[in-house]
Amino acid sequence: MANTKSKSDDKTKNKTKGKAKRKADIRTAQGTAAADEAVGKAGGELKRDKTGKIKRAAYEAELARLQLELVKLQEYIKEEGLRVVVVFEGRDAAGKGGAIKRIHEAMNPRVCRIAALPAPSDRERTQWYFQRYVAELPSAGEMVLFDRSWYNRAGVERVMGFCTEEEYQEFLRATPLFEEMLIRSNLKLLKYWFSVSDDEQERRFQDRLSDPSKHWKLSPMDLESRRRWVDYSRAKDIMFAHTDTKLSPWWVVEADVKRHARLNAISHLLSSIPYEYEPKPPLELPKRQEDASYVRPPRETMRYVPEVY
Repeated sequence: MANTKSKSDDKTKNKTKGKAKRKADIRTAQGTAAADEAVGKAGGELKRDKTGKIKRAAYEAELARLQLELVKLQEYIKEEGLRVVVVFEGRDAAGKGGAIKRIHEAMNPRVCRIAALPAPSDRERTQWYFQRYVAELPSAGEMVLFDRSWYNRAGVERVMGFCTEEEYQEFLRATPLFEEMLIRSNLKLLKYWFSVSDDEQERRFQDRLSDPSKHWKLSPMDLESRRRWVDYSRAKDIMFAHTDTKLSPWWVVEADVKRHARLNAISHLLSSIPYEYEPKPPLELPKRQEDASYVRPPRETMRYVPEVY
């Protein structure tokens, strides 16, 4: 039994090492051509399974290639002092959080940060509606990813009755003007709507219900949104009619297949901000300081975390 477990552990370790090595190989590839070769593209196509889904290895390699480009974009944003806002909206369980995670994990958190605001406080409810979102806008050299945004008013607040009819109508009137002000102040604004089908949303909800590690992803509000599917559809259609403007358009991401949605969203983001990248001179690790007079304190004087594993 012990040998079987040992072999299983070794197999898992090797699989993890192989996956990490594959990602590292792509990340260190210099330029698109080298990365494309590592991905194993043929005629611009990624390898897919019989159902048409991109295979995991091809997905991970292409994601790594795109994340390398995100790092280049990050350097350009920082050097040019750009201010970038990316809004992620969509149905519950549409995959917004997963896409945001794949963008953010590759970038410097001092340049790219996530704004995921909780429900407004009693004090915030007395403020101008956009006020708490304005406080999250980027300074020069920053990019902010809004995991839901001021569009809460057009969605959950409208459907669940958390705002008055007057507040809702004012939002529809004011939002295009608000976004126009942002854009005319030289802020780059991108808005993504993650679209998921009825069947796929139900499958993801059922998965979360059956997996204790995912229970935190579900709230009574999420379950109620499932019941009010049509109400949310109507609210989304009205929102698009008023806020999908030529100056600030919505971009719809088909999100039934998470891998495809993430790659498509990142690819579109990169194509929406023209950037240039000047490779930095290679860094050299300096020699460690030597000082024979330094004596490390005895280990017994330290408190160590128990080595349980």
